[in-house]
Amino acid sequence: MSTAHTDVEQVEQANTAFYEAMEQGDFEALSALWLTPSDLGVDEEYHDPADVGVVSCVHPGWPVLTGRGEVLRSYALIMANTDYIQFFLTDVHVSVTGDTALVTCTENILSGGPAPDDGAELGPLVGQLVVATNVFRRTSDGWKLWSHHASPVLAESGEEEEEDSPS
Repeated sequence: MSTAHTDVEQVEQANTAFYEAMEQGDFEALSALWLTPSDLGVDEEYHDPADVGVVSCVHPGWPVLTGRGEVLRSYALIMANTDYIQFFLTDVHVSVTGDTALVTCTENILSGGPAPDDGAELGPLVGQLVVATNVFRRTSDGWKLWSHHASPVLAESGEEEEEDSPS
């Protein structure tokens, strides 16, 4: 098996682990998937975490989050406020160049929050279509997330189709 093929498989596994950690609400597993300054050979005691190996994240509708602490806080917040989330990934494409990998995919997301009156069941499930780009960096511990950027896909409404139809 070629090294390039092995790299692609390892990146696919890291990408899958990222989404599985979100689905399971496993903050520790999710945290372990993001780059740390020590992954980049930087002395963690003598640096500004905002400047070294800056990780970044853009959730749909959110501003850019930079720095490991800010990014991980956002996931903690999402996990604390989401009782159920499931990702169905489609259109997954992996590209590896040296120690950097790029994954593009479509996240077909199904999520639900608490029931409105603190009932035992989930509130209504909501579907969302999001396109994502995940950038990974090779480390001594495997591939780690460097950046995640997700943008909503705007759905076409029936009204627009009628306006564009020839009369």
